Amino acid sequence: MEPATSDRGRRVLAEVFGHAGFRAGQAEAVDAVLAGRDAAVLLPTGAGKSLCYQVPAVAAFQAGRGTTIVVSPLIALMNDQVAGLLGRGVAAAAIHSQQDEDAQRAVIARFLAGELALLYVSPERAALASFHRLLARAPVALLAVDEAHCLSQWGHDFRPEYLRLHELREVVDAPVIALTATATPRVMAEIIGALRLRTPAVVRGDFRRPNLRFEVRHPGGDAARIEAILAACEAAGLRGRAGPGRGIVYCSTRKKTELVAAALTRAGFAAAHYHAGRTALARDRAQASFAKARTRVLVATSAFGMGIDHGDVRLIVHFQTPGSLEAYYQEAGRAGRDGEPATCLMLFGPGDLMTQRKLQQGGGATAAARAEDALAAIERYARARGRCRQVMLCAHFTGSDDHAPCDACDACTGPPLDADGDAAAGAREPARAAEALDDAARQLILDAVAGLRRPVGRGNLALALRGSRARAVAQGELMALPQYGQLAGASEATVLATIDALIRERRLVRRGQKYPTLWLPGRPTRPARAPGSTAPGRGDGDGDGGDGDRGPRGRRPASTRAVRGAPGSDLARDLDRYRRRMARELAWKSYMIFQRRVIAAIDAQRPTTHDALARIPGLGPARLARFGDDLLALVRRHHRADDGDRAAPA
Repeated sequence: MEPATSDRGRRVLAEVFGHAGFRAGQAEAVDAVLAGRDAAVLLPTGAGKSLCYQVPAVAAFQAGRGTTIVVSPLIALMNDQVAGLLGRGVAAAAIHSQQDEDAQRAVIARFLAGELALLYVSPERAALASFHRLLARAPVALLAVDEAHCLSQWGHDFRPEYLRLHELREVVDAPVIALTATATPRVMAEIIGALRLRTPAVVRGDFRRPNLRFEVRHPGGDAARIEAILAACEAAGLRGRAGPGRGIVYCSTRKKTELVAAALTRAGFAAAHYHAGRTALARDRAQASFAKARTRVLVATSAFGMGIDHGDVRLIVHFQTPGSLEAYYQEAGRAGRDGEPATCLMLFGPGDLMTQRKLQQGGGATAAARAEDALAAIERYARARGRCRQVMLCAHFTGSDDHAPCDACDACTGPPLDADGDAAAGAREPARAAEALDDAARQLILDAVAGLRRPVGRGNLALALRGSRARAVAQGELMALPQYGQLAGASEATVLATIDALIRERRLVRRGQKYPTLWLPGRPTRPARAPGSTAPGRGDGDGDGGDGDRGPRGRRPASTRAVRGAPGSDLARDLDRYRRRMARELAWKSYMIFQRRVIAAIDAQRPTTHDALARIPGLGPARLARFGDDLLALVRRHHRADDGDRAAPA
C-alpha cells in the first residue's frame, strides 16, 4: 500500500463525503485504483460499494486526470447517485434515455470541457460505437462497472450488454473497477475474465450482518403467509401511518404484490405496492411515498430496490422464495442499514420453486441448468435445520465455512413458537439431506424412469424406490417396477437429493410447471405429429409463443392480429423489422424485445416523448431504457414522412 495514495483517498473521504474512516474493504479498493491497478470488489449490500469508485473519482478529478465513467444498469440508480454527489458539491451527471436531446447534449458538452468528475451511463450506451468515439475525445481517469454480476449468466440479473464492456479498454487507457454485492467465487472469476481485468486487486468484504435476524418459515398457503406477514409487521412496530421504521415485502409476481398490499391495508397498515406492470407515474408515487415514510410497508417485486438506501428498514419479508441466494441476500441486505436490529423473514414452500421455474423458462439448456443450481442452493438454505443461517450465507459468497455463528437467527436461537406455544410448523419439517447417493443408486433411478410409460412425479418416484404402498404409488403402476423398494435403506430426503442431482446434471428433465414430472431428456412422451401439423392453440412458430397475448382458444386480440405476419402500416413494418434485428443481435426471442401488441399500440398512438412512450402497455422501465430512444426515432421519422406527404403538391 502506498501511503501517499492512502492519504489522498482518506482526505477526500473526510472533506467531501464527511466520513472519518473507511469501512472494511473500501480502503483496499480505493488504494488499488488510485495506484493505477484494476480491482474486483465484492462487498455486501449496505457496505458502501459506491465510495470505492466515488472517492478515487473525486481524487483523480482534483488532480486533473479526467472523468470517471460509471456503468450503471438502472436510470433510477443513476439519478439517485448523481443527486447524492451534487448534494456534496461533486460535479456529476448522467446520460440516459429519459432525457431529451438538449439535456444529453449539455451533459456531453460538460464532459468534453473536462467539467465532470463522474459521468453515469447505461451498459447499452457504453457499448455503442458513438459513445466509444466520445470517450476518445476527453481524458478518462477510471472506468467503474457497478452491479458487475449482471455480466454473469450464473448471476440473477444477467444483462447481455455487460459482456461488451471490455471493449471500452480498447478506447480508454485507465484502470477498471468492477463492483457487486452478490457474487459467488464462480461469478467473481467470470467478472474478472469477462472484463479482462489485469492482475486485479480482489477485495472481499465481511458478509456478516450481526444486526440482522434471519428466519425461514414454511406456511401452507396464501392465507397462512399473509397471517405471518401481518404478525411480523406488528412485531416490527409498523402499524399506523406514523412512527419509526419501514418494511419491504417482496413477491415473485405482480398479482401477489397486489394481494398482499390489499391485505395489509385492510389490517390497518399504511401499505402500497410496486411492480413493473404499473404506470411510471404510479411507480414513482409509490416509491416517493415510501421514501418519505408516508407508506411504511411497500409490497414489491424485484423491480424495486436496487440502489435504494433507507437506514430504518426494520423488516424484509419474502412472501415467496426468490430464485437464488444472491437475489435473496441482496434484497434482505436492505434491512438495518443504520446498524440497528432488523428482521429478514423468508416464507418458503415447494410451489415457490415452481413459480421461479416458470419465470425463468425460455433461456435454453445452459440457463436452465444454472437456474436449477440456484434453486437447489436456496432450497437447501430454506430447509436447513440447526445450521446458522448467517454462516450459510457467508459461505455461499466467500466459499469458506470459517465464520462464527450469529447467535441471532432462528437456527441459533431456536424456532419461533406458534400461538399454542409449540414450535412453528415449518421448523418441524424434515431437513433435506445435503449429500446424494452414489453412482449405482443414480443409475437405478435412471433405469426406473426408463421403464415407465409416462413421466412421473419426483415425490412419487422417491416413494416407490423406497417401497411405499401409498395410493399414488399404486395408481401410477410404480409398484410393478423392477426397482421398486430397492432404495428402502435410504431416507426419503436422500433419495430426493439424488433425483435433484440428476436433474442438475441434465440426466433427468422436468416436464410441466404446475405439476412438474420427471422424464429422460430427448425421449418423446407421445406419438410424433405428422409433418406440417400444428399443435392446437400454438402460433405459427415465429417466436412469439411466449407473448401471453392469446385470448380464449388460442385466439389473439384484434389489436395483435392486425400486425400478424407482415404488419400493415410502414411504421408497423419498421417496428417489426427493428424488433427482429435486435432479437438477432441480442440472441433473444423476438417477443422478449417487445410483443406485437406494443407494435400495434405505438402504430396507433404515435408517441413522440418518453412520457407518452411509457404509457404504452408492455413497455416496462427496462425496455424503455434499452429501446426507448430507437422507438421514438422511428416514430419521429414516420411523422416527418407523413408531414412531407401532406405538404407535397397534388
